Amino acid sequence: MNAPISDIAFTPSVKRAQQQRGSRDAYARMEQRGGWQSRITDELAEFISQRDSFYLGSASADGQPYIQHRGGPRGFLRVLDDRTLAIPDYVGNAQYISLGNLDENDKAFIFLMDYPNRRRIKIWGTARVVEDDAGLLDQLADPDDRGRPERAFLFEVSAWDINCPQHILPRWTEDELTAKLATLHQRIEQLEIENRRLHSQRTSKQDIIKS
Repeated sequence: MNAPISDIAFTPSVKRAQQQRGSRDAYARMEQRGGWQSRITDELAEFISQRDSFYLGSASADGQPYIQHRGGPRGFLRVLDDRTLAIPDYVGNAQYISLGNLDENDKAFIFLMDYPNRRRIKIWGTARVVEDDAGLLDQLADPDDRGRPERAFLFEVSAWDINCPQHILPRWTEDELTAKLATLHQRIEQLEIENRRLHSQRTSKQDIIKS
């Protein structure tokens, strides 16, 4: 029998912790029903296309973890196929921690947040650095922002899971707030027009009564 996909995270030590704290049976049932997925579905691809930021996790050869925030225009994290994501890498602070970590330990992790809808997706996999593929770098370039990236990280998906919304406090970007406020301003304008109309009618009635 093949091991569940979730074993990438549920190591024997993790399962012991689940057993000791009462959650192992529930996760065992999840595993029996099919559990996590290992390929990028249309749903996941759509979710990724709407993100303008994510967190990339890596670790050194001796296990020292590192989390890096990545931001850009929506869809800058690209889906190349049902197993592969491409991350453009632009000029930054030149610490190269993620790059160095991946050179000696290819295990990587992506954490995606949708704050307005209180959704989060975790993706496990491996990643490698690509610096000599002009076609790929041109494909990942953003003509309206930073131009051509210096390199790319190709992330091969091993497993992914949708987390529950518990403890996620909704937050909105400036663009999302602008869209919401535009609707609110439109409604306020409609109410002001209606208020002026009603005020005008009331004034007209009062003038008729006085006359």
